[in-house]
Amino acid sequence: MSVAQASAPAAAVAPMRALSIETIGMTKIFGSLVALEDVSIKVEPGTFHALLGENGAGKSTLVKCIMGFYSADKGQVLLNGQEVPIHNPRDARAHGIGMVYQHFTLVPSLTGAENLVISRADAPAIIDWKKEMASLETFLQRMPFRVPLDVPVSAMAAGEKQKLEILKLLYLDQHLLILDEPTSVLTPDEADEMLGLLRGMAKRKDITVIMITHKFREVTSFCDSVSVLRRGRLIGGGKVSDLSTEQMARMMIGDTQIREGAVRAARPPGETVMELAALYADDDEGLPALEQVNLKVHAGEIVGIAGVSGNGQSELVEVLSGQRELTDGRILIKQKPFEPKRDSFYRLKIFGLPEEPLKNATVPRMTVAENMAFRTFDKPPAAKLGWWLSPGPMRAKARELIARYRVKTPSPETAISDLSGGNVQRAVLARELSGDVDVLIVANPCFGLDFASVAEIRAQIMEQRNHGAAVLLVSEDLDEILELADRIAVMSGGTINYVAPVGETDRATIGKHMAGH
Repeated sequence: MSVAQASAPAAAVAPMRALSIETIGMTKIFGSLVALEDVSIKVEPGTFHALLGENGAGKSTLVKCIMGFYSADKGQVLLNGQEVPIHNPRDARAHGIGMVYQHFTLVPSLTGAENLVISRADAPAIIDWKKEMASLETFLQRMPFRVPLDVPVSAMAAGEKQKLEILKLLYLDQHLLILDEPTSVLTPDEADEMLGLLRGMAKRKDITVIMITHKFREVTSFCDSVSVLRRGRLIGGGKVSDLSTEQMARMMIGDTQIREGAVRAARPPGETVMELAALYADDDEGLPALEQVNLKVHAGEIVGIAGVSGNGQSELVEVLSGQRELTDGRILIKQKPFEPKRDSFYRLKIFGLPEEPLKNATVPRMTVAENMAFRTFDKPPAAKLGWWLSPGPMRAKARELIARYRVKTPSPETAISDLSGGNVQRAVLARELSGDVDVLIVANPCFGLDFASVAEIRAQIMEQRNHGAAVLLVSEDLDEILELADRIAVMSGGTINYVAPVGETDRATIGKHMAGH
């Protein structure tokens, strides 16, 4: 070794900025509900950690305790091995903890730069934008992705907004990122790109990530470790490489019996039952929401409509259910014009399950039996002489449907709002599927539901298809569409820009069209 070599300074090692976090005995009680019970998890610095569990498992309560939105009744939070008091979100931010929520927290009318600068606690009253833009440009040069800083958030794509949310946390010097279902508004390509970039930052020890998700594909592709909560308790976890998806699912659901999925019956395409012919409709502000939507759905098939939220899917479902007027175009059922009115739905055997059924398909304060009778309350045996309602037959029919569709309710007289989300969904499906079905329209039927309810509802949808119904499935869950659909249609910018049999396409192609390419 030469003298010069001996005296050369060692290469500087970049300091590790990622934080470790540990919760010890975290407990939170709301009245008689134990939302968290003695939950202890540890996330190593520079790792990507998944937090799994069904609705009500305690995931959100745990991260809200970490963020200071809730004050835990018992337990501690340790950062880098040291206990830290977190009484509110400001404390969490001061300790380098930030959270990206399911819904954007950006100000739509402001630009990306303005959103970043005003997020600072020390933002000046009078902003020197030349200085701030130079500082922001230097900041972006260190980041693995960029967004346009001079564009209003309202004009950004969903993927750009999600990136801006993450950049905002990094701009605020947060190095423990909590992500709540971060890919729900992204195309598959955008989701993989964003999670891949964050994983790269974690590997470089710049950040630590905790992600709440229900997508096992994301867990196995991007996460290093996992913790599973069930009914407020930590059930298990470990390295993702040591666990199968089946093992993780079993930890989530316990001994709950899951119905076997319905087998897709092999059958040739039937006649065209529903046709959407050049549909146009406006949104609530009078702007175009649907533009020349064309689609055919045949008997005995499921057509799945995929797309990033906000591309006209909700307005399409509202048009088909009679909640939104067409400005042009026609809906045809068995080649005849159709107007979405109650008597037409009944006569043509058109049934549906809208998004958020408690809000859109029930009267919450009315009983389960009364809600189940909405389709038939004015027909015998529930009604006599066309107007006299008889509660006895309604209750008897409700008891039959409750048993057949396994709706968990104390009684038919229970208010439907007292049921869990999965059981509200089952009750509405029982009402909609209890007779002969020619057309079934469903929108995000399994959003936020537990595994058992998801399996049950997807099996019911498949059975209707097997019995010859024409099924239109609108879902933001691409995995759900790939599992159920015979053909896939993609909505982007209020129109359908791609249709293909499920066996002749793939996730990447679908994602490209979801992005409008």
